[in-house]
Amino acid sequence: MDNAKVLNNNVVIPSIGIGFWQVRSKKQVVTTLSHAYETGYRLIDTASAYGNEKEIGEIIKKLGIPREELFITTKLWNSDQGYQSTLQAFKKSLKNLQLDYLDLYLIHWAVQDKYLDSWRAMEKLYNEGYIRAIGVCNFQISHLNHLISNCNVVPTINQIEYHPYLVQNNLHDYCLNKNIQVEAWSPLGQGQLLNDCSLQALAEKYNKSVAQVILKWHMHKGVIPIPKSSNPERIKENFNVFDFSLSDEDIVMINKLNENRRFGPHPEHFHLIF
Repeated sequence: MDNAKVLNNNVVIPSIGIGFWQVRSKKQVVTTLSHAYETGYRLIDTASAYGNEKEIGEIIKKLGIPREELFITTKLWNSDQGYQSTLQAFKKSLKNLQLDYLDLYLIHWAVQDKYLDSWRAMEKLYNEGYIRAIGVCNFQISHLNHLISNCNVVPTINQIEYHPYLVQNNLHDYCLNKNIQVEAWSPLGQGQLLNDCSLQALAEKYNKSVAQVILKWHMHKGVIPIPKSSNPERIKENFNVFDFSLSDEDIVMINKLNENRRFGPHPEHFHLIF
């Protein structure tokens, strides 16, 4: 399995990343980032809402990791959406991360009446060379249709909740058709899928962990998983998925575990929660 993918603007992105949601303390950031880099992760996924951009920036500098080796993603939060406020929020994120440019900038949620203006600001930053690729998170087909019909740059990424209990076939197929790469947040269902009997049986069959089987399933389906862990052993385990393949039959079996079950908020109702 190839360890990189090519986005629709020809930017190369690693095929698995490390997520920094709920990795808040400087100690946790140090542990997670240092072990992830040592293991082989190069895709770092954070967001302004996670509250750890500054710590990540400091640790990258402290560890002396060459900038060109990393693919760094952060996200625009809901309260910062709008044209001017997006430009300001991006500038703040870049400063916190101590970077000259960003590899990927994403709109975190589709805030109605604002995400088009946010996107136009991101197009400006992209065209000026401050961002190598721009994309979205948690966009449904209706959001993507509206965005694409009113913008100049098609999103390179749609990062969504995606795992064996939530196989969003229609959305995934739409993104494939539009050449939009799908990334998966909560690819392990926030740990809930690790107790699934069918997945446990497959893990035994392949002599791998349940997490490794699930992450490999994502990769077989062309999805970039972004597992989150600050545990050094799990960080290593989650990355160790390049030395085996799942059979077509087993991929179909995992697909059938779908329950349309979310562990995070529904994108159509996020405004009721945030």
